[in-house]
Amino acid sequence: MTLRIDISGLPSERLRFAASPLAELTAMLHALAEPGHHPHLADWAGTVWAGLRPELAERLRETESLWRSSQADFLIPARPRPTLAGELDDVDRIDDETYVTAALAPTCGSSQSLLAAPSPLTDAAARARALDLAQARGPLQGAFAESLLADPAAVRARVRDTLEQCADAFFDAAWAGVAVRIATDLRLKNDLLKRQGVGAALASVSGAVALSPEGDCIVIDKLQDKATSARGGGVTFIPSVHGRPHLVVVHAAGWQPVVQYPVAEAGPAEPVPLETVTLRLEALAHPVRLRLLRTLARGPHTTGELAHAWELSPPEVSRHLAVLRRAGLLTPRRHGRYVRYTLNLPDLTALGTDLLAAVLR
Repeated sequence: MTLRIDISGLPSERLRFAASPLAELTAMLHALAEPGHHPHLADWAGTVWAGLRPELAERLRETESLWRSSQADFLIPARPRPTLAGELDDVDRIDDETYVTAALAPTCGSSQSLLAAPSPLTDAAARARALDLAQARGPLQGAFAESLLADPAAVRARVRDTLEQCADAFFDAAWAGVAVRIATDLRLKNDLLKRQGVGAALASVSGAVALSPEGDCIVIDKLQDKATSARGGGVTFIPSVHGRPHLVVVHAAGWQPVVQYPVAEAGPAEPVPLETVTLRLEALAHPVRLRLLRTLARGPHTTGELAHAWELSPPEVSRHLAVLRRAGLLTPRRHGRYVRYTLNLPDLTALGTDLLAAVLR
């Protein structure tokens, strides 16, 4: 499954790498709301929660549907500004209908297309549907959606004030601490874009991001099949320190595509493609292949040895071994007239981590 961004005919200068204070604050808020996604930030999150005033902590819980399961699109700007205040000013310029629809999408767990027409601000049936979807997600989501639809202006002002309080409470200090890493990453990405082109710059973002062979599409390995276009205004890539391991993409209709990607750690492991994870899960789903792996875990074996051990025909064993090889779980090595198969134990061991990474990104 992939998310595709059409960039056919897009000038190279319309592919931008830029820092966003608001997007990084959103990543921090997500990490505070979903600490299980970010175990490497556990100490930081614990310190932040311990230092929050009770009123601000309660406000974050009230509004967490904007960034907990997924992020409202206006929180990841397509045209980043140097300051958080400047980006919040841009959010203030969004009309109520666009803001409310974008806020309801993560709150209700639905795509914007299900909420946009007719508008829940003006249509009673659409309003009732949005409230039902939000309430089904939980009491916090239901209460937030009800307040948002009843008085959008008041909720918008309260959300901005909450984000500004977060800046004073913890964001400004954290941003100062990661700004150098983000600036370094941006220099590397922009240099690659200038000297080696779009393909090299995209490859440096993540192993899950690539340029299509035709060069007209950005292909992102995600657990969804979606498509959008950057031809109207370009596509923006925003590095994040606190967002790891997530690869967040703004792709809803009417919004300029934005990709928020994690700044690489020293010596990072490349993300395993979702296709590879799927092949491995399918390979392990067959009981005969599990039996073969059990034997191979004890050491290299030939096809004949495996057939004898499990009272199977050599052609049947060969078919199962071929599936395991395509999934990258076996390595064949020739010894004279014989081919012995070795289990790739590290890849099998990492499957749980790889699956989790594919789901989270």
